Amino acid sequence: MRIVWMSCCLFLCTSFYIWAQTEKPPNIIFLLTDDQRWDALGYAGNEIIQTPEMDLLAKEGVYFENAFVTTPICAASRASIISGQYERQHDYTFQKPPISVEQIQRSYFHLIKEAGFYTGFLGKLGLRLEQRLDTALFDVYQPEYTNFYWRFDAKSDGHIHLTDLMGRRAVDFINNVPADRPFVLNLSYNAPHAEDRSPDQYIWPRAVDTLYQDIQIPLPPNAEDAHFEEQPDFVKTGFNRVRWYWRYDTQDKYQHSVKGYYRMITAIDRTIGQIRVALEEKGLADNTIIILLGDNGYFLGERQFAGKWLMYDNALRVPLIIYDPRRAQHHDINELALNIDIAPTMLDFLNIPIPESMQGKSLLPFLKGAAPTNWRQQFLCEHLWDFEHIPASEGIRNQEWKYFRYVDHPDHEELYHLASDPLELQNLAGLPAYLEIQKTLKQDLERLISESKQ
Repeated sequence: MRIVWMSCCLFLCTSFYIWAQTEKPPNIIFLLTDDQRWDALGYAGNEIIQTPEMDLLAKEGVYFENAFVTTPICAASRASIISGQYERQHDYTFQKPPISVEQIQRSYFHLIKEAGFYTGFLGKLGLRLEQRLDTALFDVYQPEYTNFYWRFDAKSDGHIHLTDLMGRRAVDFINNVPADRPFVLNLSYNAPHAEDRSPDQYIWPRAVDTLYQDIQIPLPPNAEDAHFEEQPDFVKTGFNRVRWYWRYDTQDKYQHSVKGYYRMITAIDRTIGQIRVALEEKGLADNTIIILLGDNGYFLGERQFAGKWLMYDNALRVPLIIYDPRRAQHHDINELALNIDIAPTMLDFLNIPIPESMQGKSLLPFLKGAAPTNWRQQFLCEHLWDFEHIPASEGIRNQEWKYFRYVDHPDHEELYHLASDPLELQNLAGLPAYLEIQKTLKQDLERLISESKQ
């Protein structure tokens, strides 16, 4: 703790040095949604969901159409986001010790605060930090428990939905930022995460109560019994199936759940509009970068599953948008972008040195209109939580292929040619015609695993 505070006491000298070397630094608002999959977004081609503010950010900014998390679960993914590291390196997930002081000092949370920026964190942290250092990392810190969505609120009719409360607090933060301090605000929504303890599962604000009520949501194309039966027994008996019974096992449940999920995302979208209005009114809009990311993907009945956790794209693929008002050009980026890229990108925007410990890469070159020549061609995906109801797994994905296996069941392997089979329906593992590509991908996976632990 003493080390952290010694460095923070020097923030004025550090910040004056950084800001003296560059133009006025930008502000950053980082919006992190919980369980928003990549196609729960109008701009991604979803013709049902209403996300006009997210769509506008994508149209005005840079949209990464192949963005993924390296670990499809909130705790490990959020640790990867702040550290810029794979799970194997930071070694944090549920039921693990808190993130250490040494690791925290290499996180973007600490480095940005140390550089003198006015910092805020609102919402779901989803992490445990050694010595409860989360309470010392931000100028404004308003974490929220995530057990229930409704909060008592004297300013309204007595109750307010957590998403609406987050929007209000974000506007308050913007309105109270010191005039002489650039800021970084982390706005971490709990939505659209289901309320697992509620029979309704999805809890949305009243303002979006009637959305989608006259629409019939189509079932996914891979939601037949046969798609479930193809799974190994240790997956069929796990939490992905259990939660399918909670949410999707009847047509009525499916319609209620997906519409509720969409309503919760639309509610988030409404707060983004409020935030952008507040930035305009405060005169900050022209110098405030907005980043939107989902913390992991999500099953909406595919393979008769719910939740995330597995190595299919439903659980790995997320929305990622970066809007920088200082750069007017819009781009749709096809290259692979990862959750571990967020930390180095934010530091790069703010002209803060990127620690060697960060395994992600800055996405800033894409905003400048030129893809780096040495950009990644593949990435490691993993879920290493030692938990009997969710089998641990590891794999490798590139633009054309995906290979993965289960850690405790290495004989079960899956191989998909994504270019011709984007729904991952035909497992090619073990077929003679694909043994060579399977061997190559396994070797590449071993190399990525070794590199991720360095």
